[in-house]
Amino acid sequence: MGNAEVQSIHVHPVKAFRRLSPRAAEVEPWGLAGDRRWALIDDGGKVVTQREQPRLALAAAEPLPGGGLRLSAPGQAPLTVPVPEPAATVPADVFGTKVDAVPAAAAAHDWCSSYLRAAVRLVHMDDPAGRRPVDPRYALPGETVSFADGFPLLATTVASLDALNSLIAAGDHAHEGPLPMNRFRPNIVVAGTDAWAEDHWSRISVGDVVFRAAKPSGRCVVTTTDQDTAERGREPLRTLARHHRIDGKPVFGQNLVPLSPGTIRVGDPVRLHDR
Repeated sequence: MGNAEVQSIHVHPVKAFRRLSPRAAEVEPWGLAGDRRWALIDDGGKVVTQREQPRLALAAAEPLPGGGLRLSAPGQAPLTVPVPEPAATVPADVFGTKVDAVPAAAAAHDWCSSYLRAAVRLVHMDDPAGRRPVDPRYALPGETVSFADGFPLLATTVASLDALNSLIAAGDHAHEGPLPMNRFRPNIVVAGTDAWAEDHWSRISVGDVVFRAAKPSGRCVVTTTDQDTAERGREPLRTLARHHRIDGKPVFGQNLVPLSPGTIRVGDPVRLHDR
């Protein structure tokens, strides 16, 4: 991949909330430290995302020492949420997989419900080492994941976004482009590759950390949500469906599973391994 390197790193403390962009992050077996260890569930236990509630794009969660959060959102007074004490868990349904999670304090449920104008609860994954296995169709034995959609990390490339934006500019909804990378909510953004190179990765290293490429990332309606306004459009799904599908699905980015622990940093070299 020549001079490929990490352009940016992103962590989402609460699933579907606004991202943070640290200069460095610890890599744990189930993803970046602090990434998607919290999530919202509805009355039936189903995880709530921007698919159902695009306004979650405007909510933020600042990590606090000890693992707690400071929540903020338009029209809401900020709220500090401590890590819940070990207690009885509740089932969280993550796209059909039941995961045990620990409910936060009632004040957190009330705050989130008030913001969304819908009954939700904030829950915490206290033990990502054993709570949720990666989809066995794409996993090695023992691999686990947080509340992320399906895999520990998502990587995207600058070259692929540039290629996609060129396709959007030539299409029927050119007025929606160019799109920023935050539409895809990646953990790692890589510069210095060819367009769509990530589709064919098998194994890569980022600095000293090695990752297995599990599968290209199939994309959903969340990508059509403006992360700064919560408004929805048609792109990029319309263009991806026309020009970049794998196994019949629009894809953008590559799902990764860590094979070693360590720290990744902005500017780290990214190297491709044959296997």
